[in-house]
Amino acid sequence: MEELDLKDLFNIFWSRKVQIILIVLIFAILGVIYTNIFVNPVYTSSTTLVLASSVDNTNENTTSGGSITTTDITLNSKLVSTYSELVKSKNVLRQVISNLGINVSEDSLRNNVSVTSVKDTELIEITVTNENADYAARIANEIANVFTEKVAEIYNINNVQVVDKAEISQTPSNINHKKDVVIFAFIGVVVAVIYALISNMLDTTVKTADEIEKSFKVPVLASIPIYNTEIQKRKKGGKR
Repeated sequence: MEELDLKDLFNIFWSRKVQIILIVLIFAILGVIYTNIFVNPVYTSSTTLVLASSVDNTNENTTSGGSITTTDITLNSKLVSTYSELVKSKNVLRQVISNLGINVSEDSLRNNVSVTSVKDTELIEITVTNENADYAARIANEIANVFTEKVAEIYNINNVQVVDKAEISQTPSNINHKKDVVIFAFIGVVVAVIYALISNMLDTTVKTADEIEKSFKVPVLASIPIYNTEIQKRKKGGKR
C-alpha cells in the first residue's frame, strides 16, 4: 500500500468533508434517540452506616464515658466485611420485603443492592437501584433499619448507627445525555475516518499529475484538458 503523508491524509478527509460531517451528525442523532427512548431510567439512593461502640459509661476499658476504645475500633474493622455480607443475606432481605410489602423476589432485590465499605474507615454504604426513585430510598432506609436490628439480635451488641439516611433522587443514575451523545459522535468520527480511508483505497482514478509522477516515477511533460463537447455545442447554439 502506498504510504500517505499528512498532506495526503488531509486532502483525503477534506475531499470527503461533507460525508464525514453527515456520518458524525447521524451518529450523534442516534445517541440522542438511544438515550431518550431505549434507556429505561433507574434511580439510586444510598444510606451510610458507621460501626461505633454502644454507650456504656460503666465500661472500665473506656478512657471516658461513652468514648470508643482501641479494642472497639479493631473489632469494628474486622466486622465491616462480615456486616457487608450480612446486609444482603436472605433474612435481612426477606424482612425488608415483608415490612415494605413490595412485590419483588429476593434475588432481584439482592441484584439491585450493593454494599461498599469505605477504605480505612468504619463506614458502610448501602446503595439501592430501582426504576422508582421513591422505592429506592425506602428500600435503602429499611435495609439499614432491619440490618441494625439483626446485628443487635445476632451479636447482642448495638454498634451500628445510621449516619446519612437515603434520600429520593431526582435524576436517573444511568442516563447522561451529554456523555451518550459524545460517545456516539466519537464512534461516528471513527466510522467516518474508516470510510474515508477505504474509499480512497478503492478509488483507482488518477486525479492529478502528481499522482502519475508518484506512481510511475516519471515527470509529466504536458497535460491535455478534457472539454465537454455537448456543453460547448450548447454554448455555440445559444450565441446564434
